[in-house]
Amino acid sequence: MNKQDPMTLIAAIDAHVFHVSAKTNWVFISVRDNGGRLGWGEASLNGWEPLLVAATRHLAPDWIGLSLAQAATQLRVSPRLPGGLVANAVISAVAQGVASLQVMQQHCRPSDVLGPRQRDAVRLYANINRATRERTPEGFARTALRAREQGFSAFKAAPFDGLTPGSCASAEGMQKIHHGVDVMAALRDALGPEALLMVDCHWRFDEAAALYALKLLHGLDLHWLECPIAESHSYWPATRRIRAAANAQGVLLAAAESQVGVEAFQNLFDEGLYDVVMPDVKYCGGPWEMLRIAQRAADSGVQFSPHNPSGPVCTWHSLQVAAAAPGCSLLELQFGESDFYDTLQDGAWLQASSGELPAPDHPGQVLGLRAELLAAHPYQPVPPGMETVLNR
Repeated sequence: MNKQDPMTLIAAIDAHVFHVSAKTNWVFISVRDNGGRLGWGEASLNGWEPLLVAATRHLAPDWIGLSLAQAATQLRVSPRLPGGLVANAVISAVAQGVASLQVMQQHCRPSDVLGPRQRDAVRLYANINRATRERTPEGFARTALRAREQGFSAFKAAPFDGLTPGSCASAEGMQKIHHGVDVMAALRDALGPEALLMVDCHWRFDEAAALYALKLLHGLDLHWLECPIAESHSYWPATRRIRAAANAQGVLLAAAESQVGVEAFQNLFDEGLYDVVMPDVKYCGGPWEMLRIAQRAADSGVQFSPHNPSGPVCTWHSLQVAAAAPGCSLLELQFGESDFYDTLQDGAWLQASSGELPAPDHPGQVLGLRAELLAAHPYQPVPPGMETVLNR
């Protein structure tokens, strides 16, 4: 088919909820063209699956009948969208699906629809959080060692279970902070001084507690501290102070996984808030918007590291952006939560090796999903994520 064929139109858009575990559903959105080909996107947002399905049905008529080129330019996200993060996740996922359809239409390497390839492989870090059922220092260390056996040399944990900004100063809150620090110390002891080690705080701290935890973590040679406090405008002065304290210890400050659109990220760059931004292709606007964010980050001297703790479709599209971006320090990969991560994949295959993920070279080949497995594990309610809990 000609690369510019105007007759390739979007014919259908549908949401599919896949139940992974007691804590997780993945939400995938299929975009079918009038030739019957399917492109897949991911919009996973724990606890919001029924609304994601409803939003897909509500928004899909706006895009059905568009050419792929039209859709690529008209799928726009905004922090001010009335549907909030749910609607932006649907838009981002449809943009992912359109990108895959363009790969098939143009018969090119998957990253080539975004721009010239900058790297052939991307270094990974293992997010070991959901694979760790035993939430003790020893339990986290055992999971990390399993990940190291599979070739990872960089690791992230989220060990501050149950902590909230309002409980930080309480005796129970202090106990949870010390437990989290003990987890990170156990990881450093188990993995040795060469491992890259990161801690995700899931916005559970207030400023004082974040600074206190940093002092306790001093000496563990952390690579970054992630999402210690809320990211809204009123928290920006505190964020600058936390960044200064972290940098004084040789630690980077990372955040911005729920930010939407390049202009929202530009505000963060202009305000000098973070050393590392972590846009998520599921929320930020899809592959093209994520690439624009990466370019702005490079222009601003900020590291780009895609947030990617969910399913294989998110990994696929994050990898294509990482391959085309001016810079990409690390790509997150969920480790060991479920075998479904591998068994659900169809068509192209994501195969990590020695802690890296190679960018695929086969022209026209994209990641698909096994329809029979997708249908066999329908939606079941799961707990909402921390971004929901802390904002209710």
